[in-house]
Amino acid sequence: MTDNEKTSLKNQAQDLIKIFNEKEDTETAVLKMADYIISNKEEAEALKSWMKEHEFFTSPASTCFHGNYKGGLAEHSLLVTVQALKLALPVLENYEECKGTENEYPVTAEDIFISCITHDFCKAGLYNSDFRNVKDENGNWVKTECYSVRYDNRNLGHGNESVLRLLECMPSLIKKRYVIEAVSRHMGFSDLAPMESKNFSVFLQNPLVILIQIADETAAAWYDC
Repeated sequence: MTDNEKTSLKNQAQDLIKIFNEKEDTETAVLKMADYIISNKEEAEALKSWMKEHEFFTSPASTCFHGNYKGGLAEHSLLVTVQALKLALPVLENYEECKGTENEYPVTAEDIFISCITHDFCKAGLYNSDFRNVKDENGNWVKTECYSVRYDNRNLGHGNESVLRLLECMPSLIKKRYVIEAVSRHMGFSDLAPMESKNFSVFLQNPLVILIQIADETAAAWYDC
């Protein structure tokens, strides 16, 4: 990265984090950040429309793990975005120092926002809302809302389904292979078919893959979101 690219990334990341820190509701923050950072305004509108139409802002992030409540998917995706923006410069600078590369992966704040906010698009509309009986602190049975996976949902796999949905909104990203790889491989070794695992280390050469994995894991493990 050139000094100008580093400065641009730093400033834009700070501006996006500032929007997050305004403490507005999750949907408002995500949409404001999209308006600010996505340069292709037609695709930005398509992305925002997709999120509204496919239950992105109301779906949980899981059935029983992090973000297992209404709106958990959007909250998790937003926090992953913020974590990645905070960690971006140290990770990218360290990558270039270790690899001795220059502009092999021209990662921008826009790339980070798009890959993080869409990394779990596969979960939008994936769950059914249901109720189950559980005991409260007094030992009484109470009806509690829960979620289960819709087994009629057509899904090509965690990362790859998210890529497909992203490209429906933003087809120009087909030219940014490193962004596609980051979304597709954000689960690391835990979401691979046997044949895919044989060359997974190649994807770890892409610093955006590493960055989104770190952001995803810290958002879930450190912030329980």
